[in-house]
Amino acid sequence: MENFVNFLVLSLVQNKDAVKITSQIHDDEVTIVAKLDEQDVGRVIGKNGKNAQAIRILVNAFAKQKQDSKKYTIKFE
Repeated sequence: MENFVNFLVLSLVQNKDAVKITSQIHDDEVTIVAKLDEQDVGRVIGKNGKNAQAIRILVNAFAKQKQDSKKYTIKFE
């Protein structure tokens, strides 16, 4: 799932070298943390959080398609 989030985030940012995607697994919950350049955080989150929400929806739909029962949370820093 990290690769999928990486693909989505890289398509939105300007400073691609600063992107670091990590994940933390706790039982049935996975937290994916996307560390970005300060100037790209606003671009990835989008106006009123619409880009971030779209990324979250895509990740959950992708997980559902793969019949993955884990809950995914995505944080942008």
